[in-house]
Order: sequence, then C-alpha cells, then structure tokens
Amino acid sequence: MVSRAEKERRLKQKARVIWLFGLSGAGKSTLANGLERALLADGFTTHLLDGDNLRSGLNRGLGFSDDDRAENLRRVAEVAKLFVEAGMVVVASFITPLARHRALVREIVGSADYLPVWVDASFETCARRDPKGLYAKAASGAVAQFTGRDSGFEVPEVDEGAWTLRTEEQTPDESLRTLREWVVPHLRCDGTKRA
Repeated sequence: MVSRAEKERRLKQKARVIWLFGLSGAGKSTLANGLERALLADGFTTHLLDGDNLRSGLNRGLGFSDDDRAENLRRVAEVAKLFVEAGMVVVASFITPLARHRALVREIVGSADYLPVWVDASFETCARRDPKGLYAKAASGAVAQFTGRDSGFEVPEVDEGAWTLRTEEQTPDESLRTLREWVVPHLRCDGTKRA
C-alpha cells in the first residue's frame, strides 16, 4: 500500500481536518467554502465536508436527537479520516453542539490531525443573520430540537484545544483572512510558505 507519508510528500502538504463548529448562522459554511477556495489557490489539495450536503446522502434518515447527531458526526469523522489517510486537507463544517460529540470526532480523526475551530457568534446575532430562515422557523415551532434554543450547545472548554474565531467582531472577509493565517502553518510540510 502507498503510505500516507508518501501521499503527503507528493501533495507537498500535511493532511489535517479543520473542523469548524458553532451555532447555525455563525458563519461556518461561509468560512469553510472561502477557506477551501483560499487553500486551493495556495496549492493545497482539499475536500469540503458540510452538514447540509451529507445529511441528504450519507446521513439521510438521521434526525436531530443527541444520538442521531452523534451518529451523524461519527460517520463524518470516519469519512474525514479516510481523506486524511489519502493525504488531503479536509475542511469540515458542522454544528457539533456537545463536548462529547467533539471528543468523539477527535478520537476518530486523531488529536494530531484534528484542528477544531469554534466559530463563535451569539444566538441573538445568528438569529439576526438567519441565512437559512431556520431561526424564524424555530420561533414558529416548525423546527424541533433547534440548537441553542431547544437543544443545547456547549461552549468549548479550554482543554478541548479549540481555536476561537469570533465572527461578530470581524467582517466575513476579515474572519476568513484570520482563519487562513491560522490554518496554513499547520499544513506546511517544511515550514515554507506556499505560493
């Protein structure tokens, strides 16, 4: 078998999983899409995993109970691990509301390959943004088990090692630039900056 190290050398990158998590509307998907484009422009080989896409295929039929959320994230983490073994950089965007969910992802992916990023914005800010109309639907009772309202979101503790990106304090472009600057050094093979 071709080893992961051989694949990373060929791709000139360290394979990692950049796991963006936070409330709906915090900016995860926007940042994930922008980061993947920026990394591609920098010459990295990437793959994006997003909750909206995977719930319509691989994770179809799973609901939003704590057990279903855990299974959804377990499956995604296993897929992310496969991409890492192929030498790729994975950008994942999932609410991942509970500390035990994030611990499960870390266990599956492996601590050395897991780069958690808490995309932090208050419930009120996310409700104002409401890009998918979910907060309005939740307020009318049309969405059950809504994270931050009916279903809890646990703020990460220091020992989780998550890097925090406060999207209320920056424009989307500034947040993306800040995220990219933090991520890229983790992906370099030899400490040199890519083109």
